Amino acid sequence: MKKLLYIGGALLVVIAIGLYFFLSSLNSIVKAAVEKVGSDATQAQVRLANVDIQITSGKGAMRGLTVGNPSGFKTDRAFSLGEISLQVDVGSVTKDTVVIKEIVIAAPEVTYELATGGSNIDALQRNLNAYAGGGGGKTEKSKGSSEGGRKLVIENLYVRNGKVNVSATALGGKTMTTPLPDIHLTNIGKQSGGATAGQVTQQVLSAIGQAAAKAATSLPEVGKLVGSMKERAAGVAGSAKEGAAKEAGEGLKKLFGK
Repeated sequence: MKKLLYIGGALLVVIAIGLYFFLSSLNSIVKAAVEKVGSDATQAQVRLANVDIQITSGKGAMRGLTVGNPSGFKTDRAFSLGEISLQVDVGSVTKDTVVIKEIVIAAPEVTYELATGGSNIDALQRNLNAYAGGGGGKTEKSKGSSEGGRKLVIENLYVRNGKVNVSATALGGKTMTTPLPDIHLTNIGKQSGGATAGQVTQQVLSAIGQAAAKAATSLPEVGKLVGSMKERAAGVAGSAKEGAAKEAGEGLKKLFGK
């Protein structure tokens, strides 16, 4: 009897150790996946400080998630997402599609930097669209194997109490700040039977980026600056068209000997 108790106790210790390492490795796997997929999707450096997911309760948190800027921009980063809390449907963890009941991104900070070619948010949006297959880049189907077979459904995602910092050389070094409107996304990936990590990244960062751009350009100084940049771009395009038309006309004259 004692021998059975010893064996049973030893098995419990082994199971406890196995569970500990499973949970530890799960957090490190999530961290590595977020950094890899995020960096690939945005073409900017994505870093995550730590992940803490409790399988038994389904609760978790990600802290210190930052998204850098694409090349050509001077500010340190585009997004700092603060603390992200989540509630996972525990029953779905072992299935092909993991259901996340709720994600709350609290107090994110977005830096909206204007340059001659547009904003950093515009550049990130183009990269995200290309990654998701909308801009001539690799499609999700072609990259599916690199992301693994697990998919996600996010029932509710909230972005709350954020702010947007606006930076532009034309503002004379002055940084302007405005609130980021709260965001509520529902049923991400539900209609398609689950979304890949890349698709989720694309949808979430796109929603935050669009809200940030709208908030930034609502500031009178920034709105005027963006408007003047568009006018200059249109003027350059018009001049190019006029030059091409003139060149074509000269070519036709030569062709007909006039």
